[in-house]
Amino acid sequence: MFEFDETIEQSAVIKVIGVGGGGGNAVNTMVAHDIHKVDFIVANTDAQALRASKATSKIQLGRQLTKGLGAGTKPEIGRDAALEDRTQLTDALKGADLVFIAAGMGGGTGTGAAPVIAEVVRETGALTVGVVTKPFTYEGKAKSEVAELGINELKKHVDSLIIIPNDRLISQAGKNMSLFDAFKPSDDVLRQAVQGISELITTEGFMNLDFADVKTVMSVRGMAMMGIGIGTGEDKASTAVSMAISSPLLEDNDISGSKGVLVNITGSSSMTMDDYNTVNRIIAERVHESAIIKIGVVRDDSLGDTIKVTVIATGFGDRF
Repeated sequence: MFEFDETIEQSAVIKVIGVGGGGGNAVNTMVAHDIHKVDFIVANTDAQALRASKATSKIQLGRQLTKGLGAGTKPEIGRDAALEDRTQLTDALKGADLVFIAAGMGGGTGTGAAPVIAEVVRETGALTVGVVTKPFTYEGKAKSEVAELGINELKKHVDSLIIIPNDRLISQAGKNMSLFDAFKPSDDVLRQAVQGISELITTEGFMNLDFADVKTVMSVRGMAMMGIGIGTGEDKASTAVSMAISSPLLEDNDISGSKGVLVNITGSSSMTMDDYNTVNRIIAERVHESAIIKIGVVRDDSLGDTIKVTVIATGFGDRF
């Protein structure tokens, strides 16, 4: 007879670090949504922004360098500030199995510090996933070029990278969106990406995906995409999975180019074997035959006649 020591912690340790203003705002959104079993950290050169953060752990970068006044949209200052506090970053991030690095690219702290933080995370041995936004076109060519440089540097130090273009979010929201609400969609999509992946690990399912499954797929280094779909009625399974793999909010990546796919199907007791097989079939038809596919099922009777499908596809393009 097998015996298990109930005192041993079985859960993977998941941490999210929001870097700079954009990353900090995204973490505030995540905290407000009460994502379970995730530790939240913010790191910023701006002391005022840190004071306003809802995260439980806060790291002021470059106290000597910036005096708490921010990086002034200069990535080199953000980088040097992170290097100044490398030991503090290591202490905050060690012990994690999975670390998400959330940042807005194109400014000073997020662009400059995020790659340094990713390097720190990789040295701890944790799976490292970057989730970043690209600036709006109207913010200017110079900011876009800075963002691209930051993304290229970040690629060197992460296992997977999800990029969310702000322009795409605005085109979905419509031209009448309030100026004051313009950045809320990007915060929420960053939240969805982190929550979608972390809940694959932390939610107990009928057919469970665990950290080992997530690590297998997300260690296939390269670009990643995430989509969420919802379907109701007779064709709910095909509707949900088709919506998930056709997300208009992320960078242009056809799922057929992915090398690994995580799928989470959530439904009530009314979900049928045919629904499950439909999701499996559509995913298998769309990806390369050599792609690694991991599928989990979670029961949630509050969904009624609705099915929710979350898809994380990884390994697009050249390996980092």
